[in-house]
Amino acid sequence: MSFETFVGRRYLRAKQKQAFISLITILSIAGVALGVMALIVVIAVMTGFEADLKTRILGGQPQVMIMRHGGAGSFTKYREILAEVEKTPGVEAATPFIYAQIMLKSKNGAAGAVLRGIDPESAGRVMKTLQDLNLPSSTEAKSSQNPSPGIVLGRELAKNLAVVEGDAIYVISPRGMISPIGHVPTMRQFKVTGFFESGMYEYDQTFAYINIRDAQKIMRLGDSVTGLDIRVTDLYDARNIAQKITGKLGFPYWARDWMQMNRNLFKALKLERRVMFIILTLIVLVAAFNIASSLIMMVMGKTRDIAILKAMGATERSVKKIFVLNGMVIGALGTLIGLGLGLVICTVLKHYNIHELAGDIYYFTTRLPVKLEFFDVASIIAAALLICFLATLYPARQAAKLNPVEAIRYG
Repeated sequence: MSFETFVGRRYLRAKQKQAFISLITILSIAGVALGVMALIVVIAVMTGFEADLKTRILGGQPQVMIMRHGGAGSFTKYREILAEVEKTPGVEAATPFIYAQIMLKSKNGAAGAVLRGIDPESAGRVMKTLQDLNLPSSTEAKSSQNPSPGIVLGRELAKNLAVVEGDAIYVISPRGMISPIGHVPTMRQFKVTGFFESGMYEYDQTFAYINIRDAQKIMRLGDSVTGLDIRVTDLYDARNIAQKITGKLGFPYWARDWMQMNRNLFKALKLERRVMFIILTLIVLVAAFNIASSLIMMVMGKTRDIAILKAMGATERSVKKIFVLNGMVIGALGTLIGLGLGLVICTVLKHYNIHELAGDIYYFTTRLPVKLEFFDVASIIAAALLICFLATLYPARQAAKLNPVEAIRYG
C-alpha cells in the first residue's frame, strides 16, 4: 500500500468531531449513485423504445420503395422492372403495391383510411405483417358463395368501424367517373376477411389491405401500380442498394429507403436521448459539488496534519494525490452503487409488465421496452468518474499549496 493511499484511507474515516464531514461524504455518494442510476434507466428505456419502434416500423413498412415520376397510372410494365430489381445484389424480395387514400363505410360508421393493394403471394416475403393474409380477389370470390372480394383491416381501424370478420364494408374511392350530374366517386362492397396487428397504433388505425387486382379496378389504374416494395439482405445497406437500383433503372424512377422515410422520427429520438443524457448528468454534477465541499472541509480540518506531512518531506504531488484519491473513492463508490441499482431496475422493467402503454400516445400497446447497450453504460460510468475527478482538483490543489510553517503556526 502506498503512502498516499494509507493516509487517504485514514482521512476518509472521520473522527466523532468530524461527523458532519462524514455526512456530506455519504450524501455525495448517494448523489452520484442517484445520478448514475437515473441515467442508466432512462437511457436504457429510450434505447429500447427506439429499437422496438424500428422493429415495428420495419414490420409494416418496406425497407426500400421504388416509385416513378408521373403520378398514378404511370408505373406500367412493372413485371419487367420487378424481375430486374430482384436481380440486384442485396435484394431479398420485391412486390408491387398500390397506395391510395379512401373512405371506408360500414353499417356502424365511416372512417378515412390508407388503402394498399398488395399481391398476397409475394407481399409476405417483403413485410412480416403481411404474411398469411386472406385476400381473395373479385375473380376468386365469384367462384365462391360470397361474391364480394376480401379486405383486411388494422385492428384499431376495425374497432372504429365496429366491424367483425365476415361483415360487409364499402370502399369509396375519389377516383370515380364523370356522369351527367358531375364527378361520382367509385364505391364497391368488400367482405372483411381478417385483421392485422403490427403493434404500431398509427398503422393499425390507418391501413386497409385488398388484393392488388381489385385495387387496380377501384382506382381505375389499368395494369399499372404505384410502386415496388423491396426487402434487402442488409438493413443498414438499404440506401446503397436503393441507389444501385435507381442507377440501373434510370429516370423517371426514384427510390426511398426506410431511414429516409422515418428520418425525422429517428432524428428526434436521437436528439431526445442526447438532451436527457445532458439533463440527468446535472444530477451527478450536483453530487460532484458535494464531493468538492467535503474535500474542502476535510482540508480545513486537516490543515495541521497536512503541514506536518509536508514538513516531514511529503511533496505537493503526494498531498494532491491524497485528496484526489479520496474524492475518486467517493465518486467510484457512488458510481458502483448507481450502476448496480440501475441494472436491477432495468431488469425489473424488462421482465415484468409494470404498466400498459396507451398506444395512441406512445405508439405501443405493450410493456415498457428496455435495452441496455455496453457503449451507453460505459459512457455513463466514464462521464460520472470524469465529473468526480474534476471536482477533486481544486480542493487537492489548495491542500498542496499550504505553507507548512504558516499552517503549524496558525493551525
